[in-house]
Amino acid sequence: MARIAGVNIPTGKRVVIALRYIFGVGPALAVDICKKVGIPDAKRVNQLSDEEVLKIRECIDREFRVEGDLRREIAMNIKRMMDMGAYRGLRHRKGLPVRGQRTHTNARTRKGKARPIAGKKVAARK
Repeated sequence: MARIAGVNIPTGKRVVIALRYIFGVGPALAVDICKKVGIPDAKRVNQLSDEEVLKIRECIDREFRVEGDLRREIAMNIKRMMDMGAYRGLRHRKGLPVRGQRTHTNARTRKGKARPIAGKKVAARK
């Protein structure tokens, strides 16, 4: 099992797919890395030589921000928005949707399970 950027990438998959297991590497970036290193699209991780794995590791370390560094940067950006009191920071602080979605209905993933409102009674039936 190859270990790149602190992540064990699956051996049976194609390299372009397996690189996506690294946080910060998506489809386009995975293809770009393979082109820079010179690995064909059809090659699988278990077919890679040690030199090719080393080339991939060096390319990612040199040119891209992934895993812990990227997570830390994202957390710092959110913290910065919260500290300066930006609208997006306030939404993060309150645990509400940040990108303008409606909250009258929906937004349950962000808001959590619906809580009943105290004092509100159901209308009596006759």
